Amino acid sequence: MSTVKRPDKRAERSRRTREKVIQAARELFVAQGYGATSLQEVADRAGVAVQTVYFVFGNKRALFKEVVDTSIAGDTEPVAVMDREWFRAACAEPTAAGQVRAHVRGTSEILGRVAPLMPMIESARAADPQIAAQWPDGPDPRYVVQRAAAEALAGKPGVGPGVSVETAADLLFCLLSPDLYLLFVRDRGWSQDQWEEWAGATLAAQLCAGPATGADPATGATPGTDTAADTGAGPVTGAGPAARLL
Repeated sequence: MSTVKRPDKRAERSRRTREKVIQAARELFVAQGYGATSLQEVADRAGVAVQTVYFVFGNKRALFKEVVDTSIAGDTEPVAVMDREWFRAACAEPTAAGQVRAHVRGTSEILGRVAPLMPMIESARAADPQIAAQWPDGPDPRYVVQRAAAEALAGKPGVGPGVSVETAADLLFCLLSPDLYLLFVRDRGWSQDQWEEWAGATLAAQLCAGPATGADPATGATPGTDTAADTGAGPVTGAGPAARLL
C-alpha cells in the first residue's frame, strides 16, 4: 500500500520565514533607505530573531540582492526570467505582433514591481560600493533577456522588413527600461495601462510590418490625428545605471 508523502513542514516554515524577512526588508529599504536600515530592524518587522536573518542570508548585502531578485521574479522561486512561463509563452507566439504584445505585457508586470525600487537601489550603491559586486560581471542581464526576445522575434510572420536582431534587441532594451517607465508613470502621472499601451504600440510600429494601430494612451487620439501631431513631444530615450539591475 502506497503512502502519501506529506509536505516537509520544516521546509515550509523555512520558506515562509524567508519570504517574511524579504518582505520586511523591502518595506524598510524603500521607506528609509539601505544605509539607514539595520538587520535588527528587519528582524523586528518580520517577527524573527536577528540571528535567523544572519543564518538565512548571511549579511545585509545578500539580503538586498534577494529583495531585488525576488522583485524582478515576482516570487522566491530560483527561476531565471528567460525560463519563466510568461517569457517562454511570449517567445512562442506565432506572429511578431503577438510576441511584442505578450512581451510588453510581461515586462510591464516586472517594471511595476521593480521600477519603484530604483531610488533605493541607487542609494544602496552610494552607501555601499560593494553592492554592485552582488551581481556577476558580464553582459547586462536585462540586455541578455531582450536579446533572447529579439532572436525569437526574427523571421516570424509580420516582423518588419530589415529589422535585425541587433536593432530589435536595442529597441526592446531601451524602450522597456525602468528609467523610461518611471518618467512616464512616476514623473508624468501615466497609469501602468497607459504606459503598456504606448510601449506596445511604439514597439509594434518599430518592429512589425504594416501601420501602427491603437489610440494614443495620453490623449485617446489615434495615430496621425491633429491631437497627436500637435503635442510637440520628441522621442524619450536613455537608461540610467539603475536599469542594469533589471
